[in-house]
Formats: sequence, C-alpha cells, structure tokens
Amino acid sequence: MKRLVSLFLVVLLAAGYMVTAAAAGDHMYIIPDSDKRKLTEKELWEWDYESLGYILNEIFARHGYDFRTGEKYDNYFSSMPWYTPNNSNDKNRTCYRQLNSIEWYNEGLVKKVRQQMRNSSDYNRGGKSIWKNYSSGFDVIQGFDYVQLSVNQKFAVYSAPSASSWRGANGKAAVSTNGAIYSDGAENGWLMVMYETNNGGVRVGYINKGEVRGKATGAVYNEELAFGFLPAVVTANCTLTDDPAKKTTQIMTLPAGSKVTYLTSYFNRYAWAYIETFTPDGYVCRGFIPLDCLEQGMGDVDVVADDYDDSLKTTQEDGLTDATEDETLLDNGLADDNG
Repeated sequence: MKRLVSLFLVVLLAAGYMVTAAAAGDHMYIIPDSDKRKLTEKELWEWDYESLGYILNEIFARHGYDFRTGEKYDNYFSSMPWYTPNNSNDKNRTCYRQLNSIEWYNEGLVKKVRQQMRNSSDYNRGGKSIWKNYSSGFDVIQGFDYVQLSVNQKFAVYSAPSASSWRGANGKAAVSTNGAIYSDGAENGWLMVMYETNNGGVRVGYINKGEVRGKATGAVYNEELAFGFLPAVVTANCTLTDDPAKKTTQIMTLPAGSKVTYLTSYFNRYAWAYIETFTPDGYVCRGFIPLDCLEQGMGDVDVVADDYDDSLKTTQEDGLTDATEDETLLDNGLADDNG
C-alpha cells in the first residue's frame, strides 16, 4: 500500500531499493498454450531450428525442470518470472510425471520437426526467431511486483483509473497478458500496471479488473493503492511521461507554474513524482515528472513531525518526472500498446 512520506525518508528508501527487471519482461512464454493444445507441424516449421530448442524445453521448464547451471537453457528460463526450478535430482518424480498427454505429444512433435530440419541441412534458418523481440528488460519502479494473468487476454490501458481518462498510443494503448506485467495495486477496481510495449518502451497505466478472466496471481493484485492527492506546483518546465523506465514517450510539456495533483513518489534509477493533471483537451491524465520539478502544497511544505521544535522545521520540495506518448500492439508475447 502506498505511503506518502517526506522527501528525506523517500530518498533513503530509494537508495536501497532499485529494482531491475531482467529479460523476464519480454516474453513470458514462447508458445503460451503448448500445455493445453496440440501443436501442428505447419506452425512449428514457422520457427527456426534454434527457437524450436527453446520451445521444446519450455514444455519441461513449466514443471520446474532443473537445467544444467550456466548452460543456455538455464540462463534463458531463469530469467522468466514464471520459472521456478525444482532443485531436485529426481527429474522423473518432480518433472516428467507432471507432464500431461498433450505436452508429451508436443514434445514428440517438436523433436520430429527438429530432426526434419537437421535432415534438410539448412536448419530452417529463414524461420522466426525467439530473439526478434527480445530485449534486456527494464527498470521496474519501487513497489511494483510481478503479477501473472491468464494468457491470451488483451486489455485497454488508460493513464488513470477511468475509461474516460487519457489513453496513450493515439487512443489505442493496450497490454497483452502474453508478456510480463508488473503492478503496484488497484484503485476503484482498476489495476495499475507496468509493462513493456512492442516498440521497446515501457508504459504505466490502468486496466479494468472487471475484464480480467481466469486466475490472477501476485501479492499486489488485491492490494489497494493509497495516494496522497495533494495540491502541487511544477517549478520548472518538464515533460510528463508514462514511461518512467526508458523515457521513450511524451504525453505533454508542463510549463513552470502548472498546478497539478501530487499522488506519490516512485524510484528506480530515477526519482519521480507521480501526478494527476489534465491534457489540453480536458482529459484526466496521470504520469511522471522528475521529483525535483515539483513543490507540494502550492509552495513550500513543512516536513516535520508534530513534536519537532520550530527551529528544526525544514521545507520540502517533491519532484516529478517527465513523460511521453505511444505505440502499437502485438500478439507475439510482448505486452504492447496499439491495435
């Protein structure tokens, strides 16, 4: 749950709490439903030989298969947020017996197609590669944790917890559950999410929890956000963004003197103020500006406990971060923006 704290305390917290999302943020699964659906030779031939090796091992990784430490499959699946190794030498009991009949069918089919590719001598090098949309991940902001939603769902993403608020990607911002999604909690039935878009950027926004189907896991999924909603003033010209990780998108420029609502502060490699304001055409919009670009309370704010002596009182400036606009959406495993 969010806490509104003084800048001094927040900075101390930030110093020890910078989190980096690994490659887990890109593809959750190569073929999300290979445990529920029989694959076909035709679709497997769309991939190159190397990618089929990962597709094959993904079947076993779902059940915690212990790969050899340091080898390529261990490195890859260890970066996936859903993968939890069994840490057992008894693979028959802890992994193989857990596979269902569909998974064993797909295991055999993938091996068959890989053998055909070996026989063809060119290993289907012109096929799709799992690395095409793979990136090095992004900095998850403090307080956000991974949440897992049932695959093959897509949700409209708004900048604030309302379908009438500003929506990025030219009004088409969306997230796919086939990619990694992080959250800090919900507000009035809207889940605050952070995810990577298909253009390589990151977006923070809200999805309607009422549209989520299937199982949802993650400690923060049922937490309620508690923002401060304090009046504040922008102290220097800055850019409002919904991408606090890579700063790829710009919502609008806020000139010095702009009156906004301060919600809370967030940290990754940067210090951000999370604010609410209005776009020039009147839409409610939330985003980030650098923390040192904001003053709370329409001016200086005393940051003191009630029992402090007046001589010890100091003033605090809470800053905000910059922002941007966005993108397009995809169905191949990256969470994305755009239809």
